[in-house]
Amino acid sequence: MCTKCNKEKYYITTAIAYTSGKPHIGNTYEIVLADSIARFKRQEGYDVYFQTGTDEHGQKIQEKAEKTGISPQEYVDQVASQVKSIWDMMNSSYDSFVRTTDKDHEEQVAKIFQKLYEQGDIYKGAYEGMYCTPCESFWTESQLADGKCPDCGREVKPAKEEAYFFKMSKYADRLIEYINSHPEFIQPVSRKNEMMNNFLLPGLQDLCVSRTSFHWGIPVNFDPKHVVYVWLDALTNYITKIGYDADGASTELFCKNWPADLHLIGKDIIRFHTIYWPIFLMALNLPLPKQVFGHPWLLQGGEKMSKSKGNVIYADDMVKLFGVDATRYFVLHEMPFDNDGIITWELVVERLNSDLANILGNLVNRTISMCNKYFGGVVKKTGAQEAVDQELKSLAKATKDKVQKKMDELRVADAISEVFTLLRRSNKYIDETEPWVLAKEEDKKDRLSEVLYNLTESITIAASLLYSFLPKTAEKIVAQLNTSIRDFQKLDQFGLYESGTKVTEQPEILFARLDAKEIMKEVEIIRQAQKAEFEAEQRAMGEAPEEVSAENVIDIPAKEEISYDDFMKMQFQVGEIISCEAVAKSKKLLCSQVRIGSQVKQIVSGIRKYYTPEEMVGKKVMVLVNLKPAKLADVLSEGMLLCAEDENGTLALMTPEKQMPSGAEIC
Repeated sequence: MCTKCNKEKYYITTAIAYTSGKPHIGNTYEIVLADSIARFKRQEGYDVYFQTGTDEHGQKIQEKAEKTGISPQEYVDQVASQVKSIWDMMNSSYDSFVRTTDKDHEEQVAKIFQKLYEQGDIYKGAYEGMYCTPCESFWTESQLADGKCPDCGREVKPAKEEAYFFKMSKYADRLIEYINSHPEFIQPVSRKNEMMNNFLLPGLQDLCVSRTSFHWGIPVNFDPKHVVYVWLDALTNYITKIGYDADGASTELFCKNWPADLHLIGKDIIRFHTIYWPIFLMALNLPLPKQVFGHPWLLQGGEKMSKSKGNVIYADDMVKLFGVDATRYFVLHEMPFDNDGIITWELVVERLNSDLANILGNLVNRTISMCNKYFGGVVKKTGAQEAVDQELKSLAKATKDKVQKKMDELRVADAISEVFTLLRRSNKYIDETEPWVLAKEEDKKDRLSEVLYNLTESITIAASLLYSFLPKTAEKIVAQLNTSIRDFQKLDQFGLYESGTKVTEQPEILFARLDAKEIMKEVEIIRQAQKAEFEAEQRAMGEAPEEVSAENVIDIPAKEEISYDDFMKMQFQVGEIISCEAVAKSKKLLCSQVRIGSQVKQIVSGIRKYYTPEEMVGKKVMVLVNLKPAKLADVLSEGMLLCAEDENGTLALMTPEKQMPSGAEIC
């Protein structure tokens, strides 16, 4: 509780963005998600402190800077500025933007390292193992996946160097007990199970916390040839920037806000935030954060975004085509709680037309236009009620609690859906009451006025609940209704819109319908520009752009020719995977439920080595539909998923290049 403002505090952080390059829309999703939670908590009445920032040290940064011919500091200055400008563009309401090159942060990290060393938690040794530069992680041979980094799948190199290590095992049992006694600590639960079963229960190895093979980092005070290794540097930003002092002189801001109420991070760094970070805090005798939420990824058409693949979508490109709030809406609404979300340009257009233009924008425009047409813009409560009004009023009053419940569970997409349920019901109310018919009869004027009042009140409630997610749009709506964002505690009441208020004379079109073909023309221009930029970057880094060569193609033995009639016997369609699980009796098989048009087929595929069940859900895939059913490991399979295979036997699912409906014929 803040003694000055008499409000309960809420400290929320994002992961700090690594300054290796421009963040794509999947990275940007995190700041938008955090912002929506922070705004909602402020609406609820919390004293919110919202922190984000950039992670700027490490070998990867040093190497990139050297290749581009500038100093590491100049390099991170450029990228950090770019990150901050994108966060600002997305209307993020953060209170603090930390950079790990900030002098106050560097000073505290050095002091923390020395403190942990002096109390016996850090010791000097040597490390020999396989090193992944992009992840800045050491791995043993047994931890590698097919000889590559188990986190990113890239090549690793043998490395040996003197290093300092943190005694992770000293605190492991204490952390296991904490996680078991605090079920809310790691969310979603699937992430908790992964950390316990894959890392904690098998036993923790001591953690390398310094390096000597590069210099771009915070020097160890008592051994300056060492620099503090990435995670002890990066993770401590959550306390250093709010005023933690290792010597005991922490600021009032730190004492007020720590422990953090929520660390919001990507699922790929959950291990560092739920194992390393809590153990560091235990060693510092500090309380642990209340909750760590590892959100899923936003995938481009089912694949991770990569410049080399040419499938990256950036927030600034989306904003140019759709606007800030439309971009915020898509990433917030389309990301499931646990599974990865899918983004394609075509899907963005489809969703914005159906939800923002039709359901929201059209409702606001129609309501204001009818108020002006029939009553000169004056919205008046007359009391001429009918039974049909009660369902709308009841839903409007109940929506606040429904949204609040979803937000308490961090189910942001579901919270937005609750607001849109009210908007849909308001559109239905127009169809039910038929204001244009009421306007034809003089004795129905009071009834017509009441109908328009009910619509205006419902829109005001919906706009106030949308404020955390679409702040500018919500403000535009209430401005056109000549009111303001309503106090959150009053959003379960109906009838607070002041009777006799006059709405704007010319309603603004909030979201115009988009022409998909025209948008895709713009997208192609963006793609070509990105390709040229990527090739220029490669040349600047001394890496030639990839060209098609004998190493990039595969020849396979030809099969016997078939006739056209033979081909026509096979039925190929687009399917959507709606659920997937591993086959218990096999290490290779996944069993997917695939929606193909209006039917669902069960298909067993030998792709478990290349895809997890969670990755499969939501993918659009190519299916051989009329393959004779067969049993694989005692599980019935009713079709075949089409895959491509390289010379190493690696499989990749074949997916449509563009967004296609489930059931579309492949011909």
